[in-house]
Amino acid sequence: MLESYIRSRLKEKKILLMTHIVIGYPSLDESLAIVRTMVEAGVDLMELQIPFSEPIADGPVILKANQDALADGVTVPQCLEFGQTVAGQFSIPFLYMTYYNILFKYGVDRFADHMRDAGLKGAIVPDLPPEEADDYLSAMGRCGLSPIFIFSPTTKAARLQTIASVADGFVYCVARKGVTGGQTAFSRQLDEYLGACRQATDLPLALGFGVKDRDDIKFLEGKADIAVIGTQALRVIESQGIDALGDFIRGLQRP
Repeated sequence: MLESYIRSRLKEKKILLMTHIVIGYPSLDESLAIVRTMVEAGVDLMELQIPFSEPIADGPVILKANQDALADGVTVPQCLEFGQTVAGQFSIPFLYMTYYNILFKYGVDRFADHMRDAGLKGAIVPDLPPEEADDYLSAMGRCGLSPIFIFSPTTKAARLQTIASVADGFVYCVARKGVTGGQTAFSRQLDEYLGACRQATDLPLALGFGVKDRDDIKFLEGKADIAVIGTQALRVIESQGIDALGDFIRGLQRP
């Protein structure tokens, strides 16, 4: 159970680290090397993004990674095979992150069956609202998987409660309006927002969109349970190569 794993890890660490990769970027082989490097550097869980042509929640860096993976011919079956491979090789929980059209085309029940059989723990589908998620929630529940839903700073209190009622594992709190990769102010306003998220759910909270360094993660200690690093890790890979990634990830977790 994903929530149990998170709470167990939080007995050992003040805040957990979740990373995000785009499967097939820069290549499938390099994606596997990235996962291995991240796991060896101590990440606690990981999002595996299945590339999509219109990733509406993603900023320029992750958008380009999606486009490049698709241009290289990466397919959904290859991504699912990749997920099964890493879930079998490494002990941390893996989640798929993608958009609902992928599930719809593949078949929601079939997609959930794959996740269960492959050893994935859940999924993040940012463009699927709870009101339209009955089939998805049913399939995820049948397979013992966690549907991860999203809070945002503009979400009203009643809406937070609605989302919390169907979420499982943890809730992903978007740090600000807009897409991934932009500048986030780690400030009192963010602190107050996370306080409202805490009031809405007993589930662990992850915070993403703009987390880039150790200072940001230190700010989140005691406020969120999981810090999410996506765009900044891709920037390190692009500017310095995969070999630099391990030191970057370890630096995020230094005391």
